[in-house]
Amino acid sequence: MKISESVVGQHDGQTIVAHTIENAAGMQVTSINYGCTITKIVVPDRRGILENIVLGFDTIEEYQANSPYFGSVIGRHAGRIAGGRFELDGRTYELAQNNIGNHLHGGLKGFDRTVWDVDVVQEKDSVSLCYRYESKDGEEGYPGNVRVSVTYTVTNANEIFLNYEGISDARTILNMTNHTYFNLSGDLKRTIEDHTLMMKSDYFLELNERLIPTGEMIHVDHTVFNFREGRRIQEGVVSEHPQNILVGNGYDHPFMLNNDQSAPISLYDEESGRLLVVETNQPAVVLYTGTQLGNDYSIRGRKSQKYLGLCLETQGVPDAIHHSHFPSTVVEKGQMYRSETKWSFKIK
Repeated sequence: MKISESVVGQHDGQTIVAHTIENAAGMQVTSINYGCTITKIVVPDRRGILENIVLGFDTIEEYQANSPYFGSVIGRHAGRIAGGRFELDGRTYELAQNNIGNHLHGGLKGFDRTVWDVDVVQEKDSVSLCYRYESKDGEEGYPGNVRVSVTYTVTNANEIFLNYEGISDARTILNMTNHTYFNLSGDLKRTIEDHTLMMKSDYFLELNERLIPTGEMIHVDHTVFNFREGRRIQEGVVSEHPQNILVGNGYDHPFMLNNDQSAPISLYDEESGRLLVVETNQPAVVLYTGTQLGNDYSIRGRKSQKYLGLCLETQGVPDAIHHSHFPSTVVEKGQMYRSETKWSFKIK
C-alpha cells in the first residue's frame, strides 16, 4: 500500500491537504480534509483500464463555488428537515433554511464545508484516513457539543470502509452519510442511465412537493421503485409515476432497507463491467440520480448535466425527527453514534 500527501489550498486560513492511497491492485483513492471529500476513485474495467468513477474537481475553488456535495461527508443531519426547525425535549431549535424553506444536509456550513484534522494509519494490507472535528453547541442551530470522526479505510481487496462516530454532551440529532456521485462508465464517458441497480427494499418514502417525506411508506410492488431483482435507472427517468416526475424525472428518494445483511446493494455498468457492492448497518439509503445537476460548470473537462452521477447515501431517515414511526436519529447525551458502510469494487 502506498500513500502520498500534498497541500492543495486554504480555507478560512486553514490548510487543505489531499491524500492519495494506492493499493497493490492499482486502485487509487484521493480524499481531502475539506469536508472529508473523496475527489477520485480509480478502478479497472473488465479490460484492466484504470479510470476515475466518481464526480469531483481538481481545485478547492471549484468545490467552494460549484459542488453539489460531490464526495463530501454530510452532517450534522443528512437530508431535509421540514421548515428548518425541530423540537426536542420541549425546546424548538431553529436551523438554517438553505433549501426552499427547509434545512438541507447540515445547513450553510455543514460538515461538507469544514476543514477537518486528519491522521494517517498504515497497516500491511490497508491504509486509513482518520478525520476529526468538534461541532460546537449551536453550530447551524443544533444543540450539543459533538465530537465526530470519519475514517476511510482502503484495502488491498479493492474495498473502502466508511466509519462514522460521534458523541455529544447534550441530547441532539445526528445522521451522517457520504455524498459521493458514482459513474461506473469511467472518466464520465456516459451518463448513469444504463446502470443497473439492485437492492432489497420493499418500501420507499413518499415525498411532498418540497421533497420532504410525507410519512407514508409506499410498497415498491408494480412500480419502477422495485429494485429487488435489478432495474436500469433509465426506467425511472422515463417513468410517468408522479414521484419520479416530482424529483425531476428520476430518483431522489429514501428507501427502507430490508433487514437482511446477506443482501447488499449493487450497482453495475454492463459496458465497462464495473460492479459496486454497498453494505451498511444503516436503515435506509437515499438514491439520488443527479436530477438537479446543472450545466453551468464543467467537471474535469466534461460539461455537467442531469444523470451524470448517482448517489447511494446510506443513512438514517431524512426528517425522522418529525415522524415518530421512522427509526430515530436522536442521540442521547454521552451515547456513541456509529454508522458503517463498505464499498467493494469488482468486475463482472
